[in-house]
Amino acid sequence: MKKFLLMCCFLIGITAVSRAQGGGRRSPEQRAKQLQTQLSLNDDQTTKITAIYKEQSVKMDSVRTASNGDREAMMKAMMPLTQSTGDKIKAVLTADQAAAYDKLIKERMDRMKQGGGGNN
Repeated sequence: MKKFLLMCCFLIGITAVSRAQGGGRRSPEQRAKQLQTQLSLNDDQTTKITAIYKEQSVKMDSVRTASNGDREAMMKAMMPLTQSTGDKIKAVLTADQAAAYDKLIKERMDRMKQGGGGNN
């Protein structure tokens, strides 16, 4: 019985730690769904943004593979890709949504500069 309780406590602790660290990367669908909620996107916009995120995901995976662990090279290669994705997303949005999207990106960058991460 003690071993069972110890194992349960261990699993709960591992779960709490993984949640606190953001739980890993989100899928393109999850990212689009989050934008849908934040920007009040319609279904057509959400579908187009999901496709944009899927394309970005494939390209980023190839950059990660090609960089062979060289973090600096990977970051340099990802910057134009990230900018391009943002531009494509803004092309799908209305003017008001694009302004709100820019604000979200700025807030995320500010959090990252302060060491708070950018997953929220």
